[in-house]
Amino acid sequence: MQKNKRGQLDISFGMIFSIILIIIFLAFGFYAIKKFMDLQSEVQIKQFLDDFQTFVDKIRKSNGEYSQYKDYSLPTKITSICFQDGEFENLKFNSKGIIRGKMIEYLDIESTLSGKDELCIPNTNGKVKFRLVKDYGETLVTITK
Repeated sequence: MQKNKRGQLDISFGMIFSIILIIIFLAFGFYAIKKFMDLQSEVQIKQFLDDFQTFVDKIRKSNGEYSQYKDYSLPTKITSICFQDGEFENLKFNSKGIIRGKMIEYLDIESTLSGKDELCIPNTNGKVKFRLVKDYGETLVTITK
C-alpha cells in the first residue's frame, strides 16, 4: 500500500512541475510579443519622422508654389499629431519642430498655428493626412488640415 501512495505523489509532482514550466513559457512568450509590438510602433514612428522630414526638405527646395495632401501611417495608439507652441504630449511638435529629440526643420509653426495654441490632426485608423503648403518665394513649409 505504501508504494501506491508514493507513485501517486511522484506523478503529481511531475504534473505540477510541468504546469509551472508551461506557465513560465507562456508568460515569457507574451512578454516577448509585447516587446516586439512596442518595437514595431517605435520603428513606425521613426519612419514617419524620417519620411516627414524628407518630404518637407523636398518641398522647401522646390521652386514656385506647392500644395499637396500627404498620408502617413502611425500606430493606432497615437490619437493625433499636434503642432503647437510649447511642450508636447502623445506625438506633438513644439515651436522648434522638436519631437522626441528629433528636429523637424523648415516648418513655419507661426503660419501653421495662425494665432491658435495648437493644430491637431487626428489619427484615423492608423493614418494621418494633412496638407503641406509653400508659397512662391517662401523658404518654410506650412501645414494645414
